[in-house]
Amino acid sequence: MLTITHTHEEGTLIDGTARGDGTAEILKANGWRWGRSIGAWYLPHSRDHRPKRYAIDQTAKALTAAGFDVALDLDDTVRPTAEVEADKIARQQDRAEALAAKAGRKTDAALAADAAADRAHRALPEGGEPIKIGHRSEGRHRRAIERAHTAMRRTIEATAEAERAAARAEAAAHTTAMRYSPRQVANRLEKIAADIRRVQRHLDGYIADRGTPYARQIPRAEGTARDRYLSELSEHQDAHAYWEGIRAQQIADGVATNFTRDQFTKGDIVKVDGRWAVVLRINPKSLSVQSQHWRYTARYDQIQEHHPGGADAAEKVAELLAARR
Repeated sequence: MLTITHTHEEGTLIDGTARGDGTAEILKANGWRWGRSIGAWYLPHSRDHRPKRYAIDQTAKALTAAGFDVALDLDDTVRPTAEVEADKIARQQDRAEALAAKAGRKTDAALAADAAADRAHRALPEGGEPIKIGHRSEGRHRRAIERAHTAMRRTIEATAEAERAAARAEAAAHTTAMRYSPRQVANRLEKIAADIRRVQRHLDGYIADRGTPYARQIPRAEGTARDRYLSELSEHQDAHAYWEGIRAQQIADGVATNFTRDQFTKGDIVKVDGRWAVVLRINPKSLSVQSQHWRYTARYDQIQEHHPGGADAAEKVAELLAARR
């Protein structure tokens, strides 16, 4: 008996498989991967998500057709966002530490390979003496050159592996910080707010293709579909409250700004992503600005600094740029 299980914390797993029983080929064909650290097959990106019903059903169908008995044990319960984020931070820290240890081992291997290459080159005849064709030293000389070449190749490969491992360790060490950067937090809040509006439309009913000849009324969700949307709405609202708290703390700590449209007038000077620009137009959610070389829009949460402008705004931008240099 094979059992496909799903929980929000563990994701989608399958129990009861064994090496050589024929399940591996079927699972691979349906997008499953083997988790060496957990010793089980799993569906990628299923942890901290609702079960992917289509993928699970397709897998169960394929396994059943191959003669296996398959049972499903799926739990749709969603964990609070704070608990999910705490687990993500802990897992990322473990990953960063493991990659840092791996980078250390690769660096040691590169140093050892470099020392071996140095020894091999020192074993060569001094002064770049050419091979004496037909002399009794010819074989020994050729073998020494080959050993030196092999040792150098190993040094190059080991150094490249060490550099790749170090880069991965460095990236992993900064992943959590990037996830919680003010820009990422603001972007995430925008996305979650859009998800809430999308779900609410299904709960209330809406007009699809509004303003076109194909406009039609979509009725409000009912039955099991409504229950699913209500559960999804609750999940998004919990996530929004969590990240709103994170953003509020960032604003209080001074690492994020909290500008609103009524604080700006046309001609003001703002800093966006380290660039100074002049405000051209004030929109409900963003500013249209002109830097020395570009015209673009910037959301209010992207504004880093704000200075009153005026008729001499362009000159002030030039002064600020000169001061920055």
